[in-house]
Amino acid sequence: MNWNLIFLANSCLLGVGLAMDAFSVSIVNALSEPGMRRRRQCAIAGVYALFQFLMPLAGWICVRTIASIFTSFQKFIPWIALILLLYIGGKMIAESILEGRKSCEKCGKSGGGCADCKNKSQSKKLTFAVLLIQGIATSIDALSVGFTISDYGLLMAVSASLIIAAVTFAICMTGLLIGRKAGEKLSSHAQILGGLILISIGIEIFVRGVFF
Repeated sequence: MNWNLIFLANSCLLGVGLAMDAFSVSIVNALSEPGMRRRRQCAIAGVYALFQFLMPLAGWICVRTIASIFTSFQKFIPWIALILLLYIGGKMIAESILEGRKSCEKCGKSGGGCADCKNKSQSKKLTFAVLLIQGIATSIDALSVGFTISDYGLLMAVSASLIIAAVTFAICMTGLLIGRKAGEKLSSHAQILGGLILISIGIEIFVRGVFF
């Protein structure tokens, strides 16, 4: 592969394809936290972009050094993504339901509680630990890109990974903006919807990795 427009186009297209799961998770995060500030949005998108930079590069290194072991590990990638996203999504749904019940007990109202209780349940922020798990789950399949860029030199592999990261950052920022707008309208249902989306992403990655 030479340094040309085809290299740039291929890297951008790889970035778009790999960023789709992170885009969906970005929407989920903003749904759960509609009041998210721009600085925090940049930090979240930056974490996803960092993982999307590291994973293809790690895959490239593995192909160049321990190809046989890496090939054996590949079959576990869909399972890892599925387990991580099922855990996060299920946790979000469970916490949202439990939080709603506690709110109703506090305010003494049925049918989801008062407006103050709903606002409290919406104010739960994404923790750094959960963000890291999301970053791994949405980028782990990018390890396979190591085979796609295996004929690149080190500088070209790093450049391709940087382009993928930049595309991921832009796409995730878009997802966060979309999720923020939607989160303001969906109110207390946002966290449950977010959990369901994460679970569906995990299933989609698993099906795509195992059967296709």
